[in-house]
Amino acid sequence: MSECKPRSTPCEQKLHFDTEGEVIDSTGYREIVGSLIYIMTCTRPDLSWIVSKLSQHLAEPKQQHWAAAKQLLRYLKGTIDQELHYKKSEESLKLEGYSDADWAADQNDRRSTTGYCFSLTENGPVISWKSRKQPTVALSTCEAEYMALAATTQESMYLVQLLKGVDLNSPHVPVKIYEDNQGAIALSKNPVSRQRSKHVDIKYHFVRSAYAEGKISITYCPTADMVADVLTKPLTKAKFDKFKGYLFGE
Repeated sequence: MSECKPRSTPCEQKLHFDTEGEVIDSTGYREIVGSLIYIMTCTRPDLSWIVSKLSQHLAEPKQQHWAAAKQLLRYLKGTIDQELHYKKSEESLKLEGYSDADWAADQNDRRSTTGYCFSLTENGPVISWKSRKQPTVALSTCEAEYMALAATTQESMYLVQLLKGVDLNSPHVPVKIYEDNQGAIALSKNPVSRQRSKHVDIKYHFVRSAYAEGKISITYCPTADMVADVLTKPLTKAKFDKFKGYLFGE
């Protein structure tokens, strides 16, 4: 693929993997996806969603998965110079995060996708990011967003502990988390059991505890400005151009 024709997007915009098709040799596919996971984890947050999608089919990959992996390699060919840029900041560092979810994104099992990212400066680049399928089926967009917010809160607590070990004098609390769903924000701030939310598992309600203790603050962010949106669905060229400055640094 070193001489392949480059692509401007990592995957098709309406990508859907069905359960049909002939199983291919998994060895080469696993080698490609393993290398892509390494690249995504270290330097390329824009690959998170598609790499997460490809890694769900390591056991019995089919031709459709192989074709998607090759398109991703063509995208890397066209963006091979894209990299994280960390530089000294004139302003004090402040941990901020973006949390998002794509409700019932998987058409096979209807599970949602969680996406979050964190930065220490207002203009990036990101220092932590993740895209993964949620372990349970959410019954509404609000519930999916709330579950994503719980994962984001967990990561924020870990990063606060890590940063305190690096610099004991730096202020890290509360961590500002941007969320684009008003229902999830209300659910995390108002500890009232309602008909629509009383079934939500108790393990996700520690978001309320973290908010009440002042460990996090949750701020509304319009969907158009939600950086974590690129971690929950196929990346478009328009979104990449809009958010690449924050993801990789100016």
